[in-house]
Amino acid sequence: MRTPDDLSALFRARGLKVTPQRYCIFRVLHGNDAHPTAESVYAAAAAEMPTISLKTVYQTLNDLSDMGEIALLDLGTGSARFDPNVEDHHHHLVCEQCGKVRDLRADFGTLEVPRAQRQGFVLAGAEVVFRGRCADCAAAAARSVSSPAG
Repeated sequence: MRTPDDLSALFRARGLKVTPQRYCIFRVLHGNDAHPTAESVYAAAAAEMPTISLKTVYQTLNDLSDMGEIALLDLGTGSARFDPNVEDHHHHLVCEQCGKVRDLRADFGTLEVPRAQRQGFVLAGAEVVFRGRCADCAAAAARSVSSPAG
């Protein structure tokens, strides 16, 4: 993801104001590989800037998504996620228990849908999403199974 200063320049070039709130959101997103929800971006930004509104966070995230600077993901975790990593094609690992999302860089060869099964769709790409339990949730589940009931 671009730096907060680069995003500020991009916003200004498109005629959008760069407020202290937006710059704070840019900082929260920069280097964030957790695929945050709007609510988690809001919580992090509000810790630094209590006057920020959730509406500002949503608007800024949507503006960044429209510009192609972040990707809006619906991975079935209950909330839309925002992926600041748009530089390289990747897939995702999703924990079905806690909702954690991580990037997966793996080559699965060429994924193709046979022409006869495309149902009129013109395909633009493919993403693989693996679901299961993250290491923390798997360990917690293993501890609860091995603990004697009290």
